[in-house]
Amino acid sequence: MNRKIINLAVGKPKEYDWNHKKEFSGIGKSTVTSFKVEKSSIVGDDVANHQFHGGPDRVVCLYPFEHYSYWEGLFQKKLILPAFGENITATGMTEEQVCIGDIYKFGDTILQITQGRVPCAKISNYNDEKQLLKKVIETTLTGYFFRVLEEGTIMLDSEITLLEKHPKEISVSFATQILFHQKEDNASIEKILTVDALAEDWRNRLIKLL
Repeated sequence: MNRKIINLAVGKPKEYDWNHKKEFSGIGKSTVTSFKVEKSSIVGDDVANHQFHGGPDRVVCLYPFEHYSYWEGLFQKKLILPAFGENITATGMTEEQVCIGDIYKFGDTILQITQGRVPCAKISNYNDEKQLLKKVIETTLTGYFFRVLEEGTIMLDSEITLLEKHPKEISVSFATQILFHQKEDNASIEKILTVDALAEDWRNRLIKLL
Protein backbone atom coordinates (compact mmCIF):
# COMPACT_ATOMS: atom_id res chain seq x y z
CA MET A 1 0.00 0.00 0.00
CA ASN A 2 1.70 3.15 -1.19
CA ARG A 3 0.84 5.83 1.36
CA LYS A 4 2.24 9.14 0.23
CA ILE A 5 1.56 12.82 0.89
CA ILE A 6 0.82 14.62 -2.39
CA ASN A 7 -0.05 18.06 -1.02
CA LEU A 8 -0.19 19.99 2.26
CA ALA A 9 -2.29 23.12 2.70
CA VAL A 10 -3.40 25.64 5.30
CA GLY A 11 -5.52 28.78 5.22
CA LYS A 12 -7.52 31.28 7.24
CA PRO A 13 -11.17 32.09 6.42
CA LYS A 14 -11.70 34.58 3.60
CA GLU A 15 -14.69 36.36 2.16
CA TYR A 16 -16.11 34.97 -1.08
CA ASP A 17 -18.80 36.25 -3.40
CA TRP A 18 -20.85 33.17 -4.26
CA ASN A 19 -24.13 33.50 -6.17
CA HIS A 20 -24.16 37.26 -5.43
CA LYS A 21 -23.92 36.55 -1.73
CA LYS A 22 -20.94 37.27 0.50
CA GLU A 23 -19.80 34.32 2.59
CA PHE A 24 -16.87 33.63 4.91
CA SER A 25 -15.18 30.27 4.50
CA GLY A 26 -11.91 28.51 5.34
CA ILE A 27 -12.16 26.19 2.32
CA GLY A 28 -9.61 28.12 0.25
CA LYS A 29 -6.21 26.89 1.40
CA SER A 30 -2.70 27.53 0.10
CA THR A 31 -0.15 24.81 -0.58
CA VAL A 32 2.77 24.71 1.87
CA THR A 33 5.83 22.48 2.29
CA SER A 34 5.12 21.81 5.99
CA PHE A 35 2.82 22.76 8.85
CA LYS A 36 2.86 22.53 12.62
CA VAL A 37 0.06 20.56 14.26
CA GLU A 38 -1.07 21.47 17.78
CA LYS A 39 -3.71 19.73 19.90
CA SER A 40 -6.56 22.04 18.91
CA SER A 41 -5.50 23.33 15.51
CA ILE A 42 -2.95 23.53 12.71
CA VAL A 43 -0.83 26.68 12.92
CA GLY A 44 -1.98 29.08 10.19
CA ASP A 45 -5.24 27.24 9.60
CA ASP A 46 -8.81 27.91 10.75
CA VAL A 47 -12.49 27.47 9.96
CA ALA A 48 -15.11 30.21 9.56
CA ASN A 49 -17.95 28.60 11.48
CA HIS A 50 -16.80 26.99 14.72
CA GLN A 51 -20.30 25.69 15.44
CA PHE A 52 -20.20 23.25 12.52
CA HIS A 53 -16.48 22.90 11.75
CA GLY A 54 -13.23 22.36 13.59
CA GLY A 55 -12.83 21.40 17.25
CA PRO A 56 -10.53 18.79 18.83
CA ASP A 57 -12.10 15.88 16.89
CA ARG A 58 -11.59 17.61 13.54
CA VAL A 59 -8.16 19.22 13.59
CA VAL A 60 -6.70 17.72 10.41
CA CYS A 61 -8.66 16.97 7.23
CA LEU A 62 -7.41 14.44 4.67
CA TYR A 63 -8.77 13.90 1.17
CA PRO A 64 -7.69 10.89 -0.90
CA PHE A 65 -5.79 11.92 -4.03
CA GLU A 66 -7.22 8.93 -5.92
CA HIS A 67 -10.64 10.62 -6.10
CA TYR A 68 -9.39 13.62 -8.07
CA SER A 69 -9.21 11.69 -11.36
CA TYR A 70 -12.79 10.46 -10.79
CA TRP A 71 -14.13 13.99 -10.25
CA GLU A 72 -12.14 15.42 -13.15
CA GLY A 73 -13.50 12.72 -15.44
CA LEU A 74 -17.05 13.29 -14.21
CA PHE A 75 -17.04 17.07 -14.55
CA GLN A 76 -14.56 17.29 -17.44
CA LYS A 77 -12.45 19.91 -15.70
CA LYS A 78 -9.19 20.15 -13.78
CA LEU A 79 -9.52 20.57 -10.02
CA ILE A 80 -6.80 22.58 -8.30
CA LEU A 81 -5.48 20.96 -5.09
CA PRO A 82 -6.78 21.21 -2.42
CA ALA A 83 -10.22 21.45 -4.08
CA PHE A 84 -11.96 20.10 -0.98
CA GLY A 85 -10.25 22.41 1.51
CA GLU A 86 -8.25 19.49 2.90
CA ASN A 87 -4.99 19.94 4.83
CA ILE A 88 -3.49 16.70 3.50
CA THR A 89 -4.01 15.17 0.07
CA ALA A 90 -2.57 11.65 0.11
CA THR A 91 -2.56 8.32 -1.71
CA GLY A 92 -3.15 4.87 -0.23
CA MET A 93 -5.65 6.16 2.33
CA THR A 94 -9.11 6.05 0.78
CA GLU A 95 -12.23 5.92 2.96
CA GLU A 96 -12.44 2.16 2.31
CA GLN A 97 -8.82 1.57 3.35
CA VAL A 98 -8.94 3.40 6.70
CA CYS A 99 -11.05 2.84 9.80
CA ILE A 100 -12.42 5.11 12.50
CA GLY A 101 -10.01 4.92 15.42
CA ASP A 102 -6.95 4.01 13.31
CA ILE A 103 -3.80 5.76 14.56
CA TYR A 104 -1.27 7.07 12.03
CA LYS A 105 2.09 8.75 12.30
CA PHE A 106 2.81 11.56 9.83
CA GLY A 107 6.44 12.50 10.36
CA ASP A 108 6.62 13.06 14.13
CA THR A 109 2.89 13.84 14.48
CA ILE A 110 0.47 11.17 15.72
CA LEU A 111 -3.15 11.42 14.54
CA GLN A 112 -6.29 9.32 15.03
CA ILE A 113 -9.20 9.10 12.58
CA THR A 114 -12.45 10.26 14.21
CA GLN A 115 -15.14 10.65 11.53
CA GLY A 116 -15.87 11.06 7.85
CA ARG A 117 -16.46 14.55 6.56
CA VAL A 118 -19.97 15.94 6.26
CA PRO A 119 -19.59 18.28 3.29
CA CYS A 120 -21.58 21.47 2.77
CA ALA A 121 -22.48 23.63 -0.24
CA LYS A 122 -19.16 25.46 0.01
CA ILE A 123 -17.37 22.68 -1.89
CA SER A 124 -19.76 23.26 -4.82
CA ASN A 125 -19.42 27.04 -4.62
CA TYR A 126 -15.65 26.99 -4.26
CA ASN A 127 -15.17 24.69 -7.27
CA ASP A 128 -17.93 26.38 -9.28
CA GLU A 129 -19.62 23.02 -9.82
CA LYS A 130 -23.29 22.92 -8.78
CA GLN A 131 -23.54 19.13 -8.70
CA LEU A 132 -20.40 18.48 -6.67
CA LEU A 133 -21.96 18.44 -3.19
CA LYS A 134 -24.78 16.13 -4.33
CA LYS A 135 -22.31 13.74 -5.99
CA VAL A 136 -19.93 13.70 -3.00
CA ILE A 137 -22.83 12.72 -0.73
CA GLU A 138 -24.09 10.11 -3.26
CA THR A 139 -20.66 8.48 -3.63
CA THR A 140 -19.52 9.03 0.03
CA LEU A 141 -16.13 10.13 -1.34
CA THR A 142 -15.97 12.71 1.43
CA GLY A 143 -12.52 12.57 3.01
CA TYR A 144 -12.24 12.44 6.81
CA PHE A 145 -10.88 14.03 10.00
CA PHE A 146 -8.26 13.31 12.65
CA ARG A 147 -7.76 14.31 16.26
CA VAL A 148 -4.21 14.99 17.45
CA LEU A 149 -2.64 12.49 19.86
CA GLU A 150 0.86 13.92 19.60
CA GLU A 151 1.76 17.37 18.32
CA GLY A 152 4.47 17.77 15.69
CA THR A 153 5.34 19.00 12.23
CA ILE A 154 4.13 17.36 9.02
CA MET A 155 6.31 17.85 5.94
CA LEU A 156 5.62 17.09 2.31
CA ASP A 157 8.15 14.24 2.43
CA SER A 158 6.97 12.91 5.83
CA GLU A 159 6.34 9.19 5.85
CA ILE A 160 2.87 7.93 6.77
CA THR A 161 2.95 4.93 9.12
CA LEU A 162 -0.01 3.00 10.49
CA LEU A 163 0.72 2.62 14.22
CA GLU A 164 -2.50 0.94 15.28
CA LYS A 165 -5.47 -0.50 13.41
CA HIS A 166 -8.65 -0.06 15.45
CA PRO A 167 -9.91 -3.51 16.59
CA LYS A 168 -13.51 -2.80 15.43
CA GLU A 169 -12.28 -2.22 11.85
CA ILE A 170 -15.20 0.02 10.85
CA SER A 171 -14.13 1.83 7.71
CA VAL A 172 -14.86 5.50 7.18
CA SER A 173 -16.66 4.45 3.98
CA PHE A 174 -19.00 2.08 5.87
CA ALA A 175 -19.80 4.60 8.62
CA THR A 176 -20.46 7.40 6.10
CA GLN A 177 -22.72 5.11 4.03
CA ILE A 178 -24.82 4.34 7.13
CA LEU A 179 -25.02 7.99 8.25
CA PHE A 180 -25.96 9.34 4.81
CA HIS A 181 -27.91 6.54 3.16
CA GLN A 182 -28.93 3.77 5.58
CA LYS A 183 -30.41 5.72 8.45
CA GLU A 184 -32.80 2.89 9.38
CA ASP A 185 -30.04 0.32 9.79
CA ASN A 186 -30.05 0.24 13.60
CA ALA A 187 -27.74 -2.77 13.88
CA SER A 188 -25.01 -1.00 11.89
CA ILE A 189 -25.55 2.25 13.80
CA GLU A 190 -25.11 0.41 17.09
CA LYS A 191 -21.97 -1.26 15.72
CA ILE A 192 -20.44 2.13 14.80
CA LEU A 193 -21.33 3.51 18.25
CA THR A 194 -19.13 0.84 19.86
CA VAL A 195 -16.05 2.61 18.44
CA ASP A 196 -14.60 4.51 21.41
CA ALA A 197 -12.64 6.86 19.15
CA LEU A 198 -15.72 8.10 17.25
CA ALA A 199 -16.04 11.90 17.14
CA GLU A 200 -18.59 13.43 19.52
CA ASP A 201 -20.48 15.04 16.63
CA TRP A 202 -20.96 11.73 14.82
CA ARG A 203 -21.85 9.95 18.04
CA ASN A 204 -24.65 12.47 18.60
CA ARG A 205 -25.87 12.25 14.99
CA LEU A 206 -26.02 8.45 15.15
CA ILE A 207 -27.75 8.38 18.56
CA LYS A 208 -30.40 10.72 17.10
CA LEU A 209 -30.98 8.26 14.25
CA LEU A 210 -31.64 5.48 16.78
